[in-house]
Amino acid sequence: MSKPTKDTSLKKMKWMLFLLGFAKIPIIGFVKPKLITLNDEEAAVKIRLRRRSKNHLNSMYFGALAVGADVAAGLHAFYFAEQMGKKVSFAFKGMNAEFLMRAESDIVFISEDGAKVSDAMKRSLELGERINEPISVLAKNTNNEIVATFEMIVSVRVKA
Repeated sequence: MSKPTKDTSLKKMKWMLFLLGFAKIPIIGFVKPKLITLNDEEAAVKIRLRRRSKNHLNSMYFGALAVGADVAAGLHAFYFAEQMGKKVSFAFKGMNAEFLMRAESDIVFISEDGAKVSDAMKRSLELGERINEPISVLAKNTNNEIVATFEMIVSVRVKA
């Protein structure tokens, strides 16, 4: 019989994202990303285009786009750590971005690499080492057009 997993409801993960932005990473709190979807496969976060997130050209500022990619790629680490009941040391080791068009509306950041993060965390737990894994994030505008793509190098270490 498998060990029961902890509660990883969307409501709880929204609260954890708020606390992360409030207490640990203030730029996340400033931009106020909204968690839309979080499950074993997909994480989706929305950042509204408003005074806090736009530049002098009335498009989303590079920093706000980076925050969205960061949150979308990183949420799975918190999600699976919560399910496993383990503490995780988590950071980004690198980032590649390609900006395809100006982000002139609200932007949804989508990562569908939950399985890759889960596998990396399982390997880290088995080996007791830090594991690096590239995670893809798409940034889409309100017309469902891709405005940017990101490759975030996630580095995780699960503490036994």
